[in-house]
Amino acid sequence: MRKRGVRRAVAAWVTAGSLMVASAACGGWDGGRTRADGTGAEPTNGAARTSPAARGTSRVPGVGDRLHGRIPAGSRQVVAVYGEGKDSADSTVVLYLRRGSTWRPVRSWAAHNGTKGWTTHHREGDKRSPVGVFTLSDAGGVLPDPGSRLPYTRSAAFAAPRWWAKAYWHDFDYVIAIDYNRVKGTPPNDPVRPEGAAAGGGIWLHLDHGSGTSACVSLPKAAMEYLLRTLDPKLHPVVVMGDRADLRA
Repeated sequence: MRKRGVRRAVAAWVTAGSLMVASAACGGWDGGRTRADGTGAEPTNGAARTSPAARGTSRVPGVGDRLHGRIPAGSRQVVAVYGEGKDSADSTVVLYLRRGSTWRPVRSWAAHNGTKGWTTHHREGDKRSPVGVFTLSDAGGVLPDPGSRLPYTRSAAFAAPRWWAKAYWHDFDYVIAIDYNRVKGTPPNDPVRPEGAAAGGGIWLHLDHGSGTSACVSLPKAAMEYLLRTLDPKLHPVVVMGDRADLRA
């Protein structure tokens, strides 16, 4: 059931949900492969890291002119995803809030991105997360709405297929759609791809399973709950994501 403004407790349970999410979401079992850096999967804990800077700055740290210029003037919330390397699945997510002309860090968490790293030209199945600036407009998941400010769709259609490895079964308990090749204002698992299927899609923020994803960004459950309760459509939240070198370019 899709919610806007008024909280609703009714769940929209549908049949064949696993098949729907398998085709619409970035997530997917990678056959138990290790992380892209070859070290094997390591679980992350749900604790937020200490704020990375004591004082705010006039721009989002680590983001060069090319991408910083794409942040909408009206945006006051930025989820920055700092990839550790072009071919790395490891990243750090920092939530920034703009007050006046100053960006201040609020929370940060260890995270994962695409198994093979990052790309400036994402294609379906390349196992790399797209570099860029994207709006965040819709959320959903298997679990009840935890108090999301974004429109939230609860549905069994988000459930990961049970033929995936068990570690992946809860990936989509909570998701926030990254507005890459999708129609804003629709549930995150809407299959429409305006730029065509070859460009990929279904790229989300979702729960972490301890290793890289198909193209999404994954975080601890506590982080997803915090973001759902904090990201506010009135503040026009966006995600700025990429490996550190591409972000600085």
